[in-house]
Amino acid sequence: MRLENKVALVTGSARGIGFAIIRRMTAEGAIPVIADINADGARAALARLGRTDGPVGGLAGGLALGVDVADKASVDAMIAAIIARFGRLDILVNNAGIGGNTPFLEITPEEWNRTIGINLTGAFFVAQAAARAMVKGGGGKIVNITSLSGQRGGHGRAAYGAAKAGLELLTKVMAVELADSAINVNSIAPGAIETEMAKFAHDQATRAAYNYLIPMTRYGTPEEIADAAVFLCSDESRYVHGHTLNVDGGFREAGLMFRGGKVAPGGGAAG
Repeated sequence: MRLENKVALVTGSARGIGFAIIRRMTAEGAIPVIADINADGARAALARLGRTDGPVGGLAGGLALGVDVADKASVDAMIAAIIARFGRLDILVNNAGIGGNTPFLEITPEEWNRTIGINLTGAFFVAQAAARAMVKGGGGKIVNITSLSGQRGGHGRAAYGAAKAGLELLTKVMAVELADSAINVNSIAPGAIETEMAKFAHDQATRAAYNYLIPMTRYGTPEEIADAAVFLCSDESRYVHGHTLNVDGGFREAGLMFRGGKVAPGGGAAG
């Protein structure tokens, strides 16, 4: 029970990676706060945890909220509701975001602004509001969910990659500025993860390309991201600060790989 009685907010947690994180944290004793643009989905997700939207105590402790992270007023209302219910906020996992795969020459100003507005500006709004509450409460843990796409170039990742790269740098700035307030800040950069969205959007060619480039030759699971999040939000990571933990099967660190072949003398691939 590494997170026992910690009030844990995970944004975008009605499904996917966000839900896997809040489910794992609840299993570790945390009091779950599920916040999502889909308020009905947030309530349904809380019910799947066996919790009801009610005061702390037994299995009744939990909170489900609708939030638009790109709207500062909505974010402020979310944090106010958490403080009103529990009196504090101990953990934030900044997970809410949207994808995107539009080529650089085709992306519109509207799509660019929406992607940056949710994935970077929205994450900033949530982190700042949560950190202000944590300062008053004596400290806390913040984990920003970034992406391998914010570290490496890739087709169609102009807006998404720029937003996630910005969030990774924001993590470092937050870590420096919030350390004196006992707020521990890190980020997780997932690689290819087997979410419902990936099952729908990734065709056979995409999967083959990922599996070739990932040394572990498979997609990760939402539960593997959740395990990393629990570690970074537990006392075990107390001296890990301003770090980006890649959970990507070795994708970022891989160079030239020979699948089932041999390296011939002189460095060529023997067939």
